[in-house]
Amino acid sequence: MHFHFFSSCQESRMMNSMTASSDFLSISAILWHYAVIYSFLLQSFGVFPDMQVKLICSDQPILALVGDDVILPCRLDPAISADSMTVMWTRPSLDPKYIHVHQDGRLLYESQNPTYSYRTRVFVDELVHGNVSMSIFKAKISDEGQFWCSIPSIQKEASIQLIVGSVSTPVIEVTSSNRGKMVLQCESAGWYPEPEVLWLDGEGNLLSAGPTETVRGPDDLYTVSSRVTVEERHSNKLTCRIQQSNINQSREAQIR
Repeated sequence: MHFHFFSSCQESRMMNSMTASSDFLSISAILWHYAVIYSFLLQSFGVFPDMQVKLICSDQPILALVGDDVILPCRLDPAISADSMTVMWTRPSLDPKYIHVHQDGRLLYESQNPTYSYRTRVFVDELVHGNVSMSIFKAKISDEGQFWCSIPSIQKEASIQLIVGSVSTPVIEVTSSNRGKMVLQCESAGWYPEPEVLWLDGEGNLLSAGPTETVRGPDDLYTVSSRVTVEERHSNKLTCRIQQSNINQSREAQIR
């Protein structure tokens, strides 16, 4: 009886050991299964299902002058790879709205708005670091407005504002001189947005001038001119300043 009891205990332990081993193998198989799925998702989409990914673009307007190259900065946070994702830049106000669509490692030229042909790019080498910024070459007045960056695979989008300006150096000339007074005219062409004209004396004080004449050309650029009357014996230098606060730009001309 004692020997039979020992055999039953041994058999029970063996069964428990086999059950535990089976449970361990089952758990290992499940964990391996999920590891494969997570690895696939990470490689295919650059993101885990429970990861909170944000698409962040600059919340401040981006400024550019006509003819300049400009970058519209956007990035993924955390900095997961966007290399295998479709990155879409659009302007809903245009038709077609697609400015730059990067898919399968290339730009989809066939969908691009023709006004941006050969004028845009994304930083292909930086996509792996989550940099989805777009560069625009030789900015135009017509580029001004709101752009949208979107990544369909993670259902994220964000907007960014581009402000484009144009400036020009003013020219001062004496238009008339009579009875000890002379009339000075300051003119500058090629501004955007519409600027204001100021006359300053040698100490930086504002001078009273006539109304500014403004003409907007077919290219949307402004030509402004202003006149001021001063005493001929005025020995201090006079300054004509053209300024545009929206683009934080000013240009000056002086006469003595």
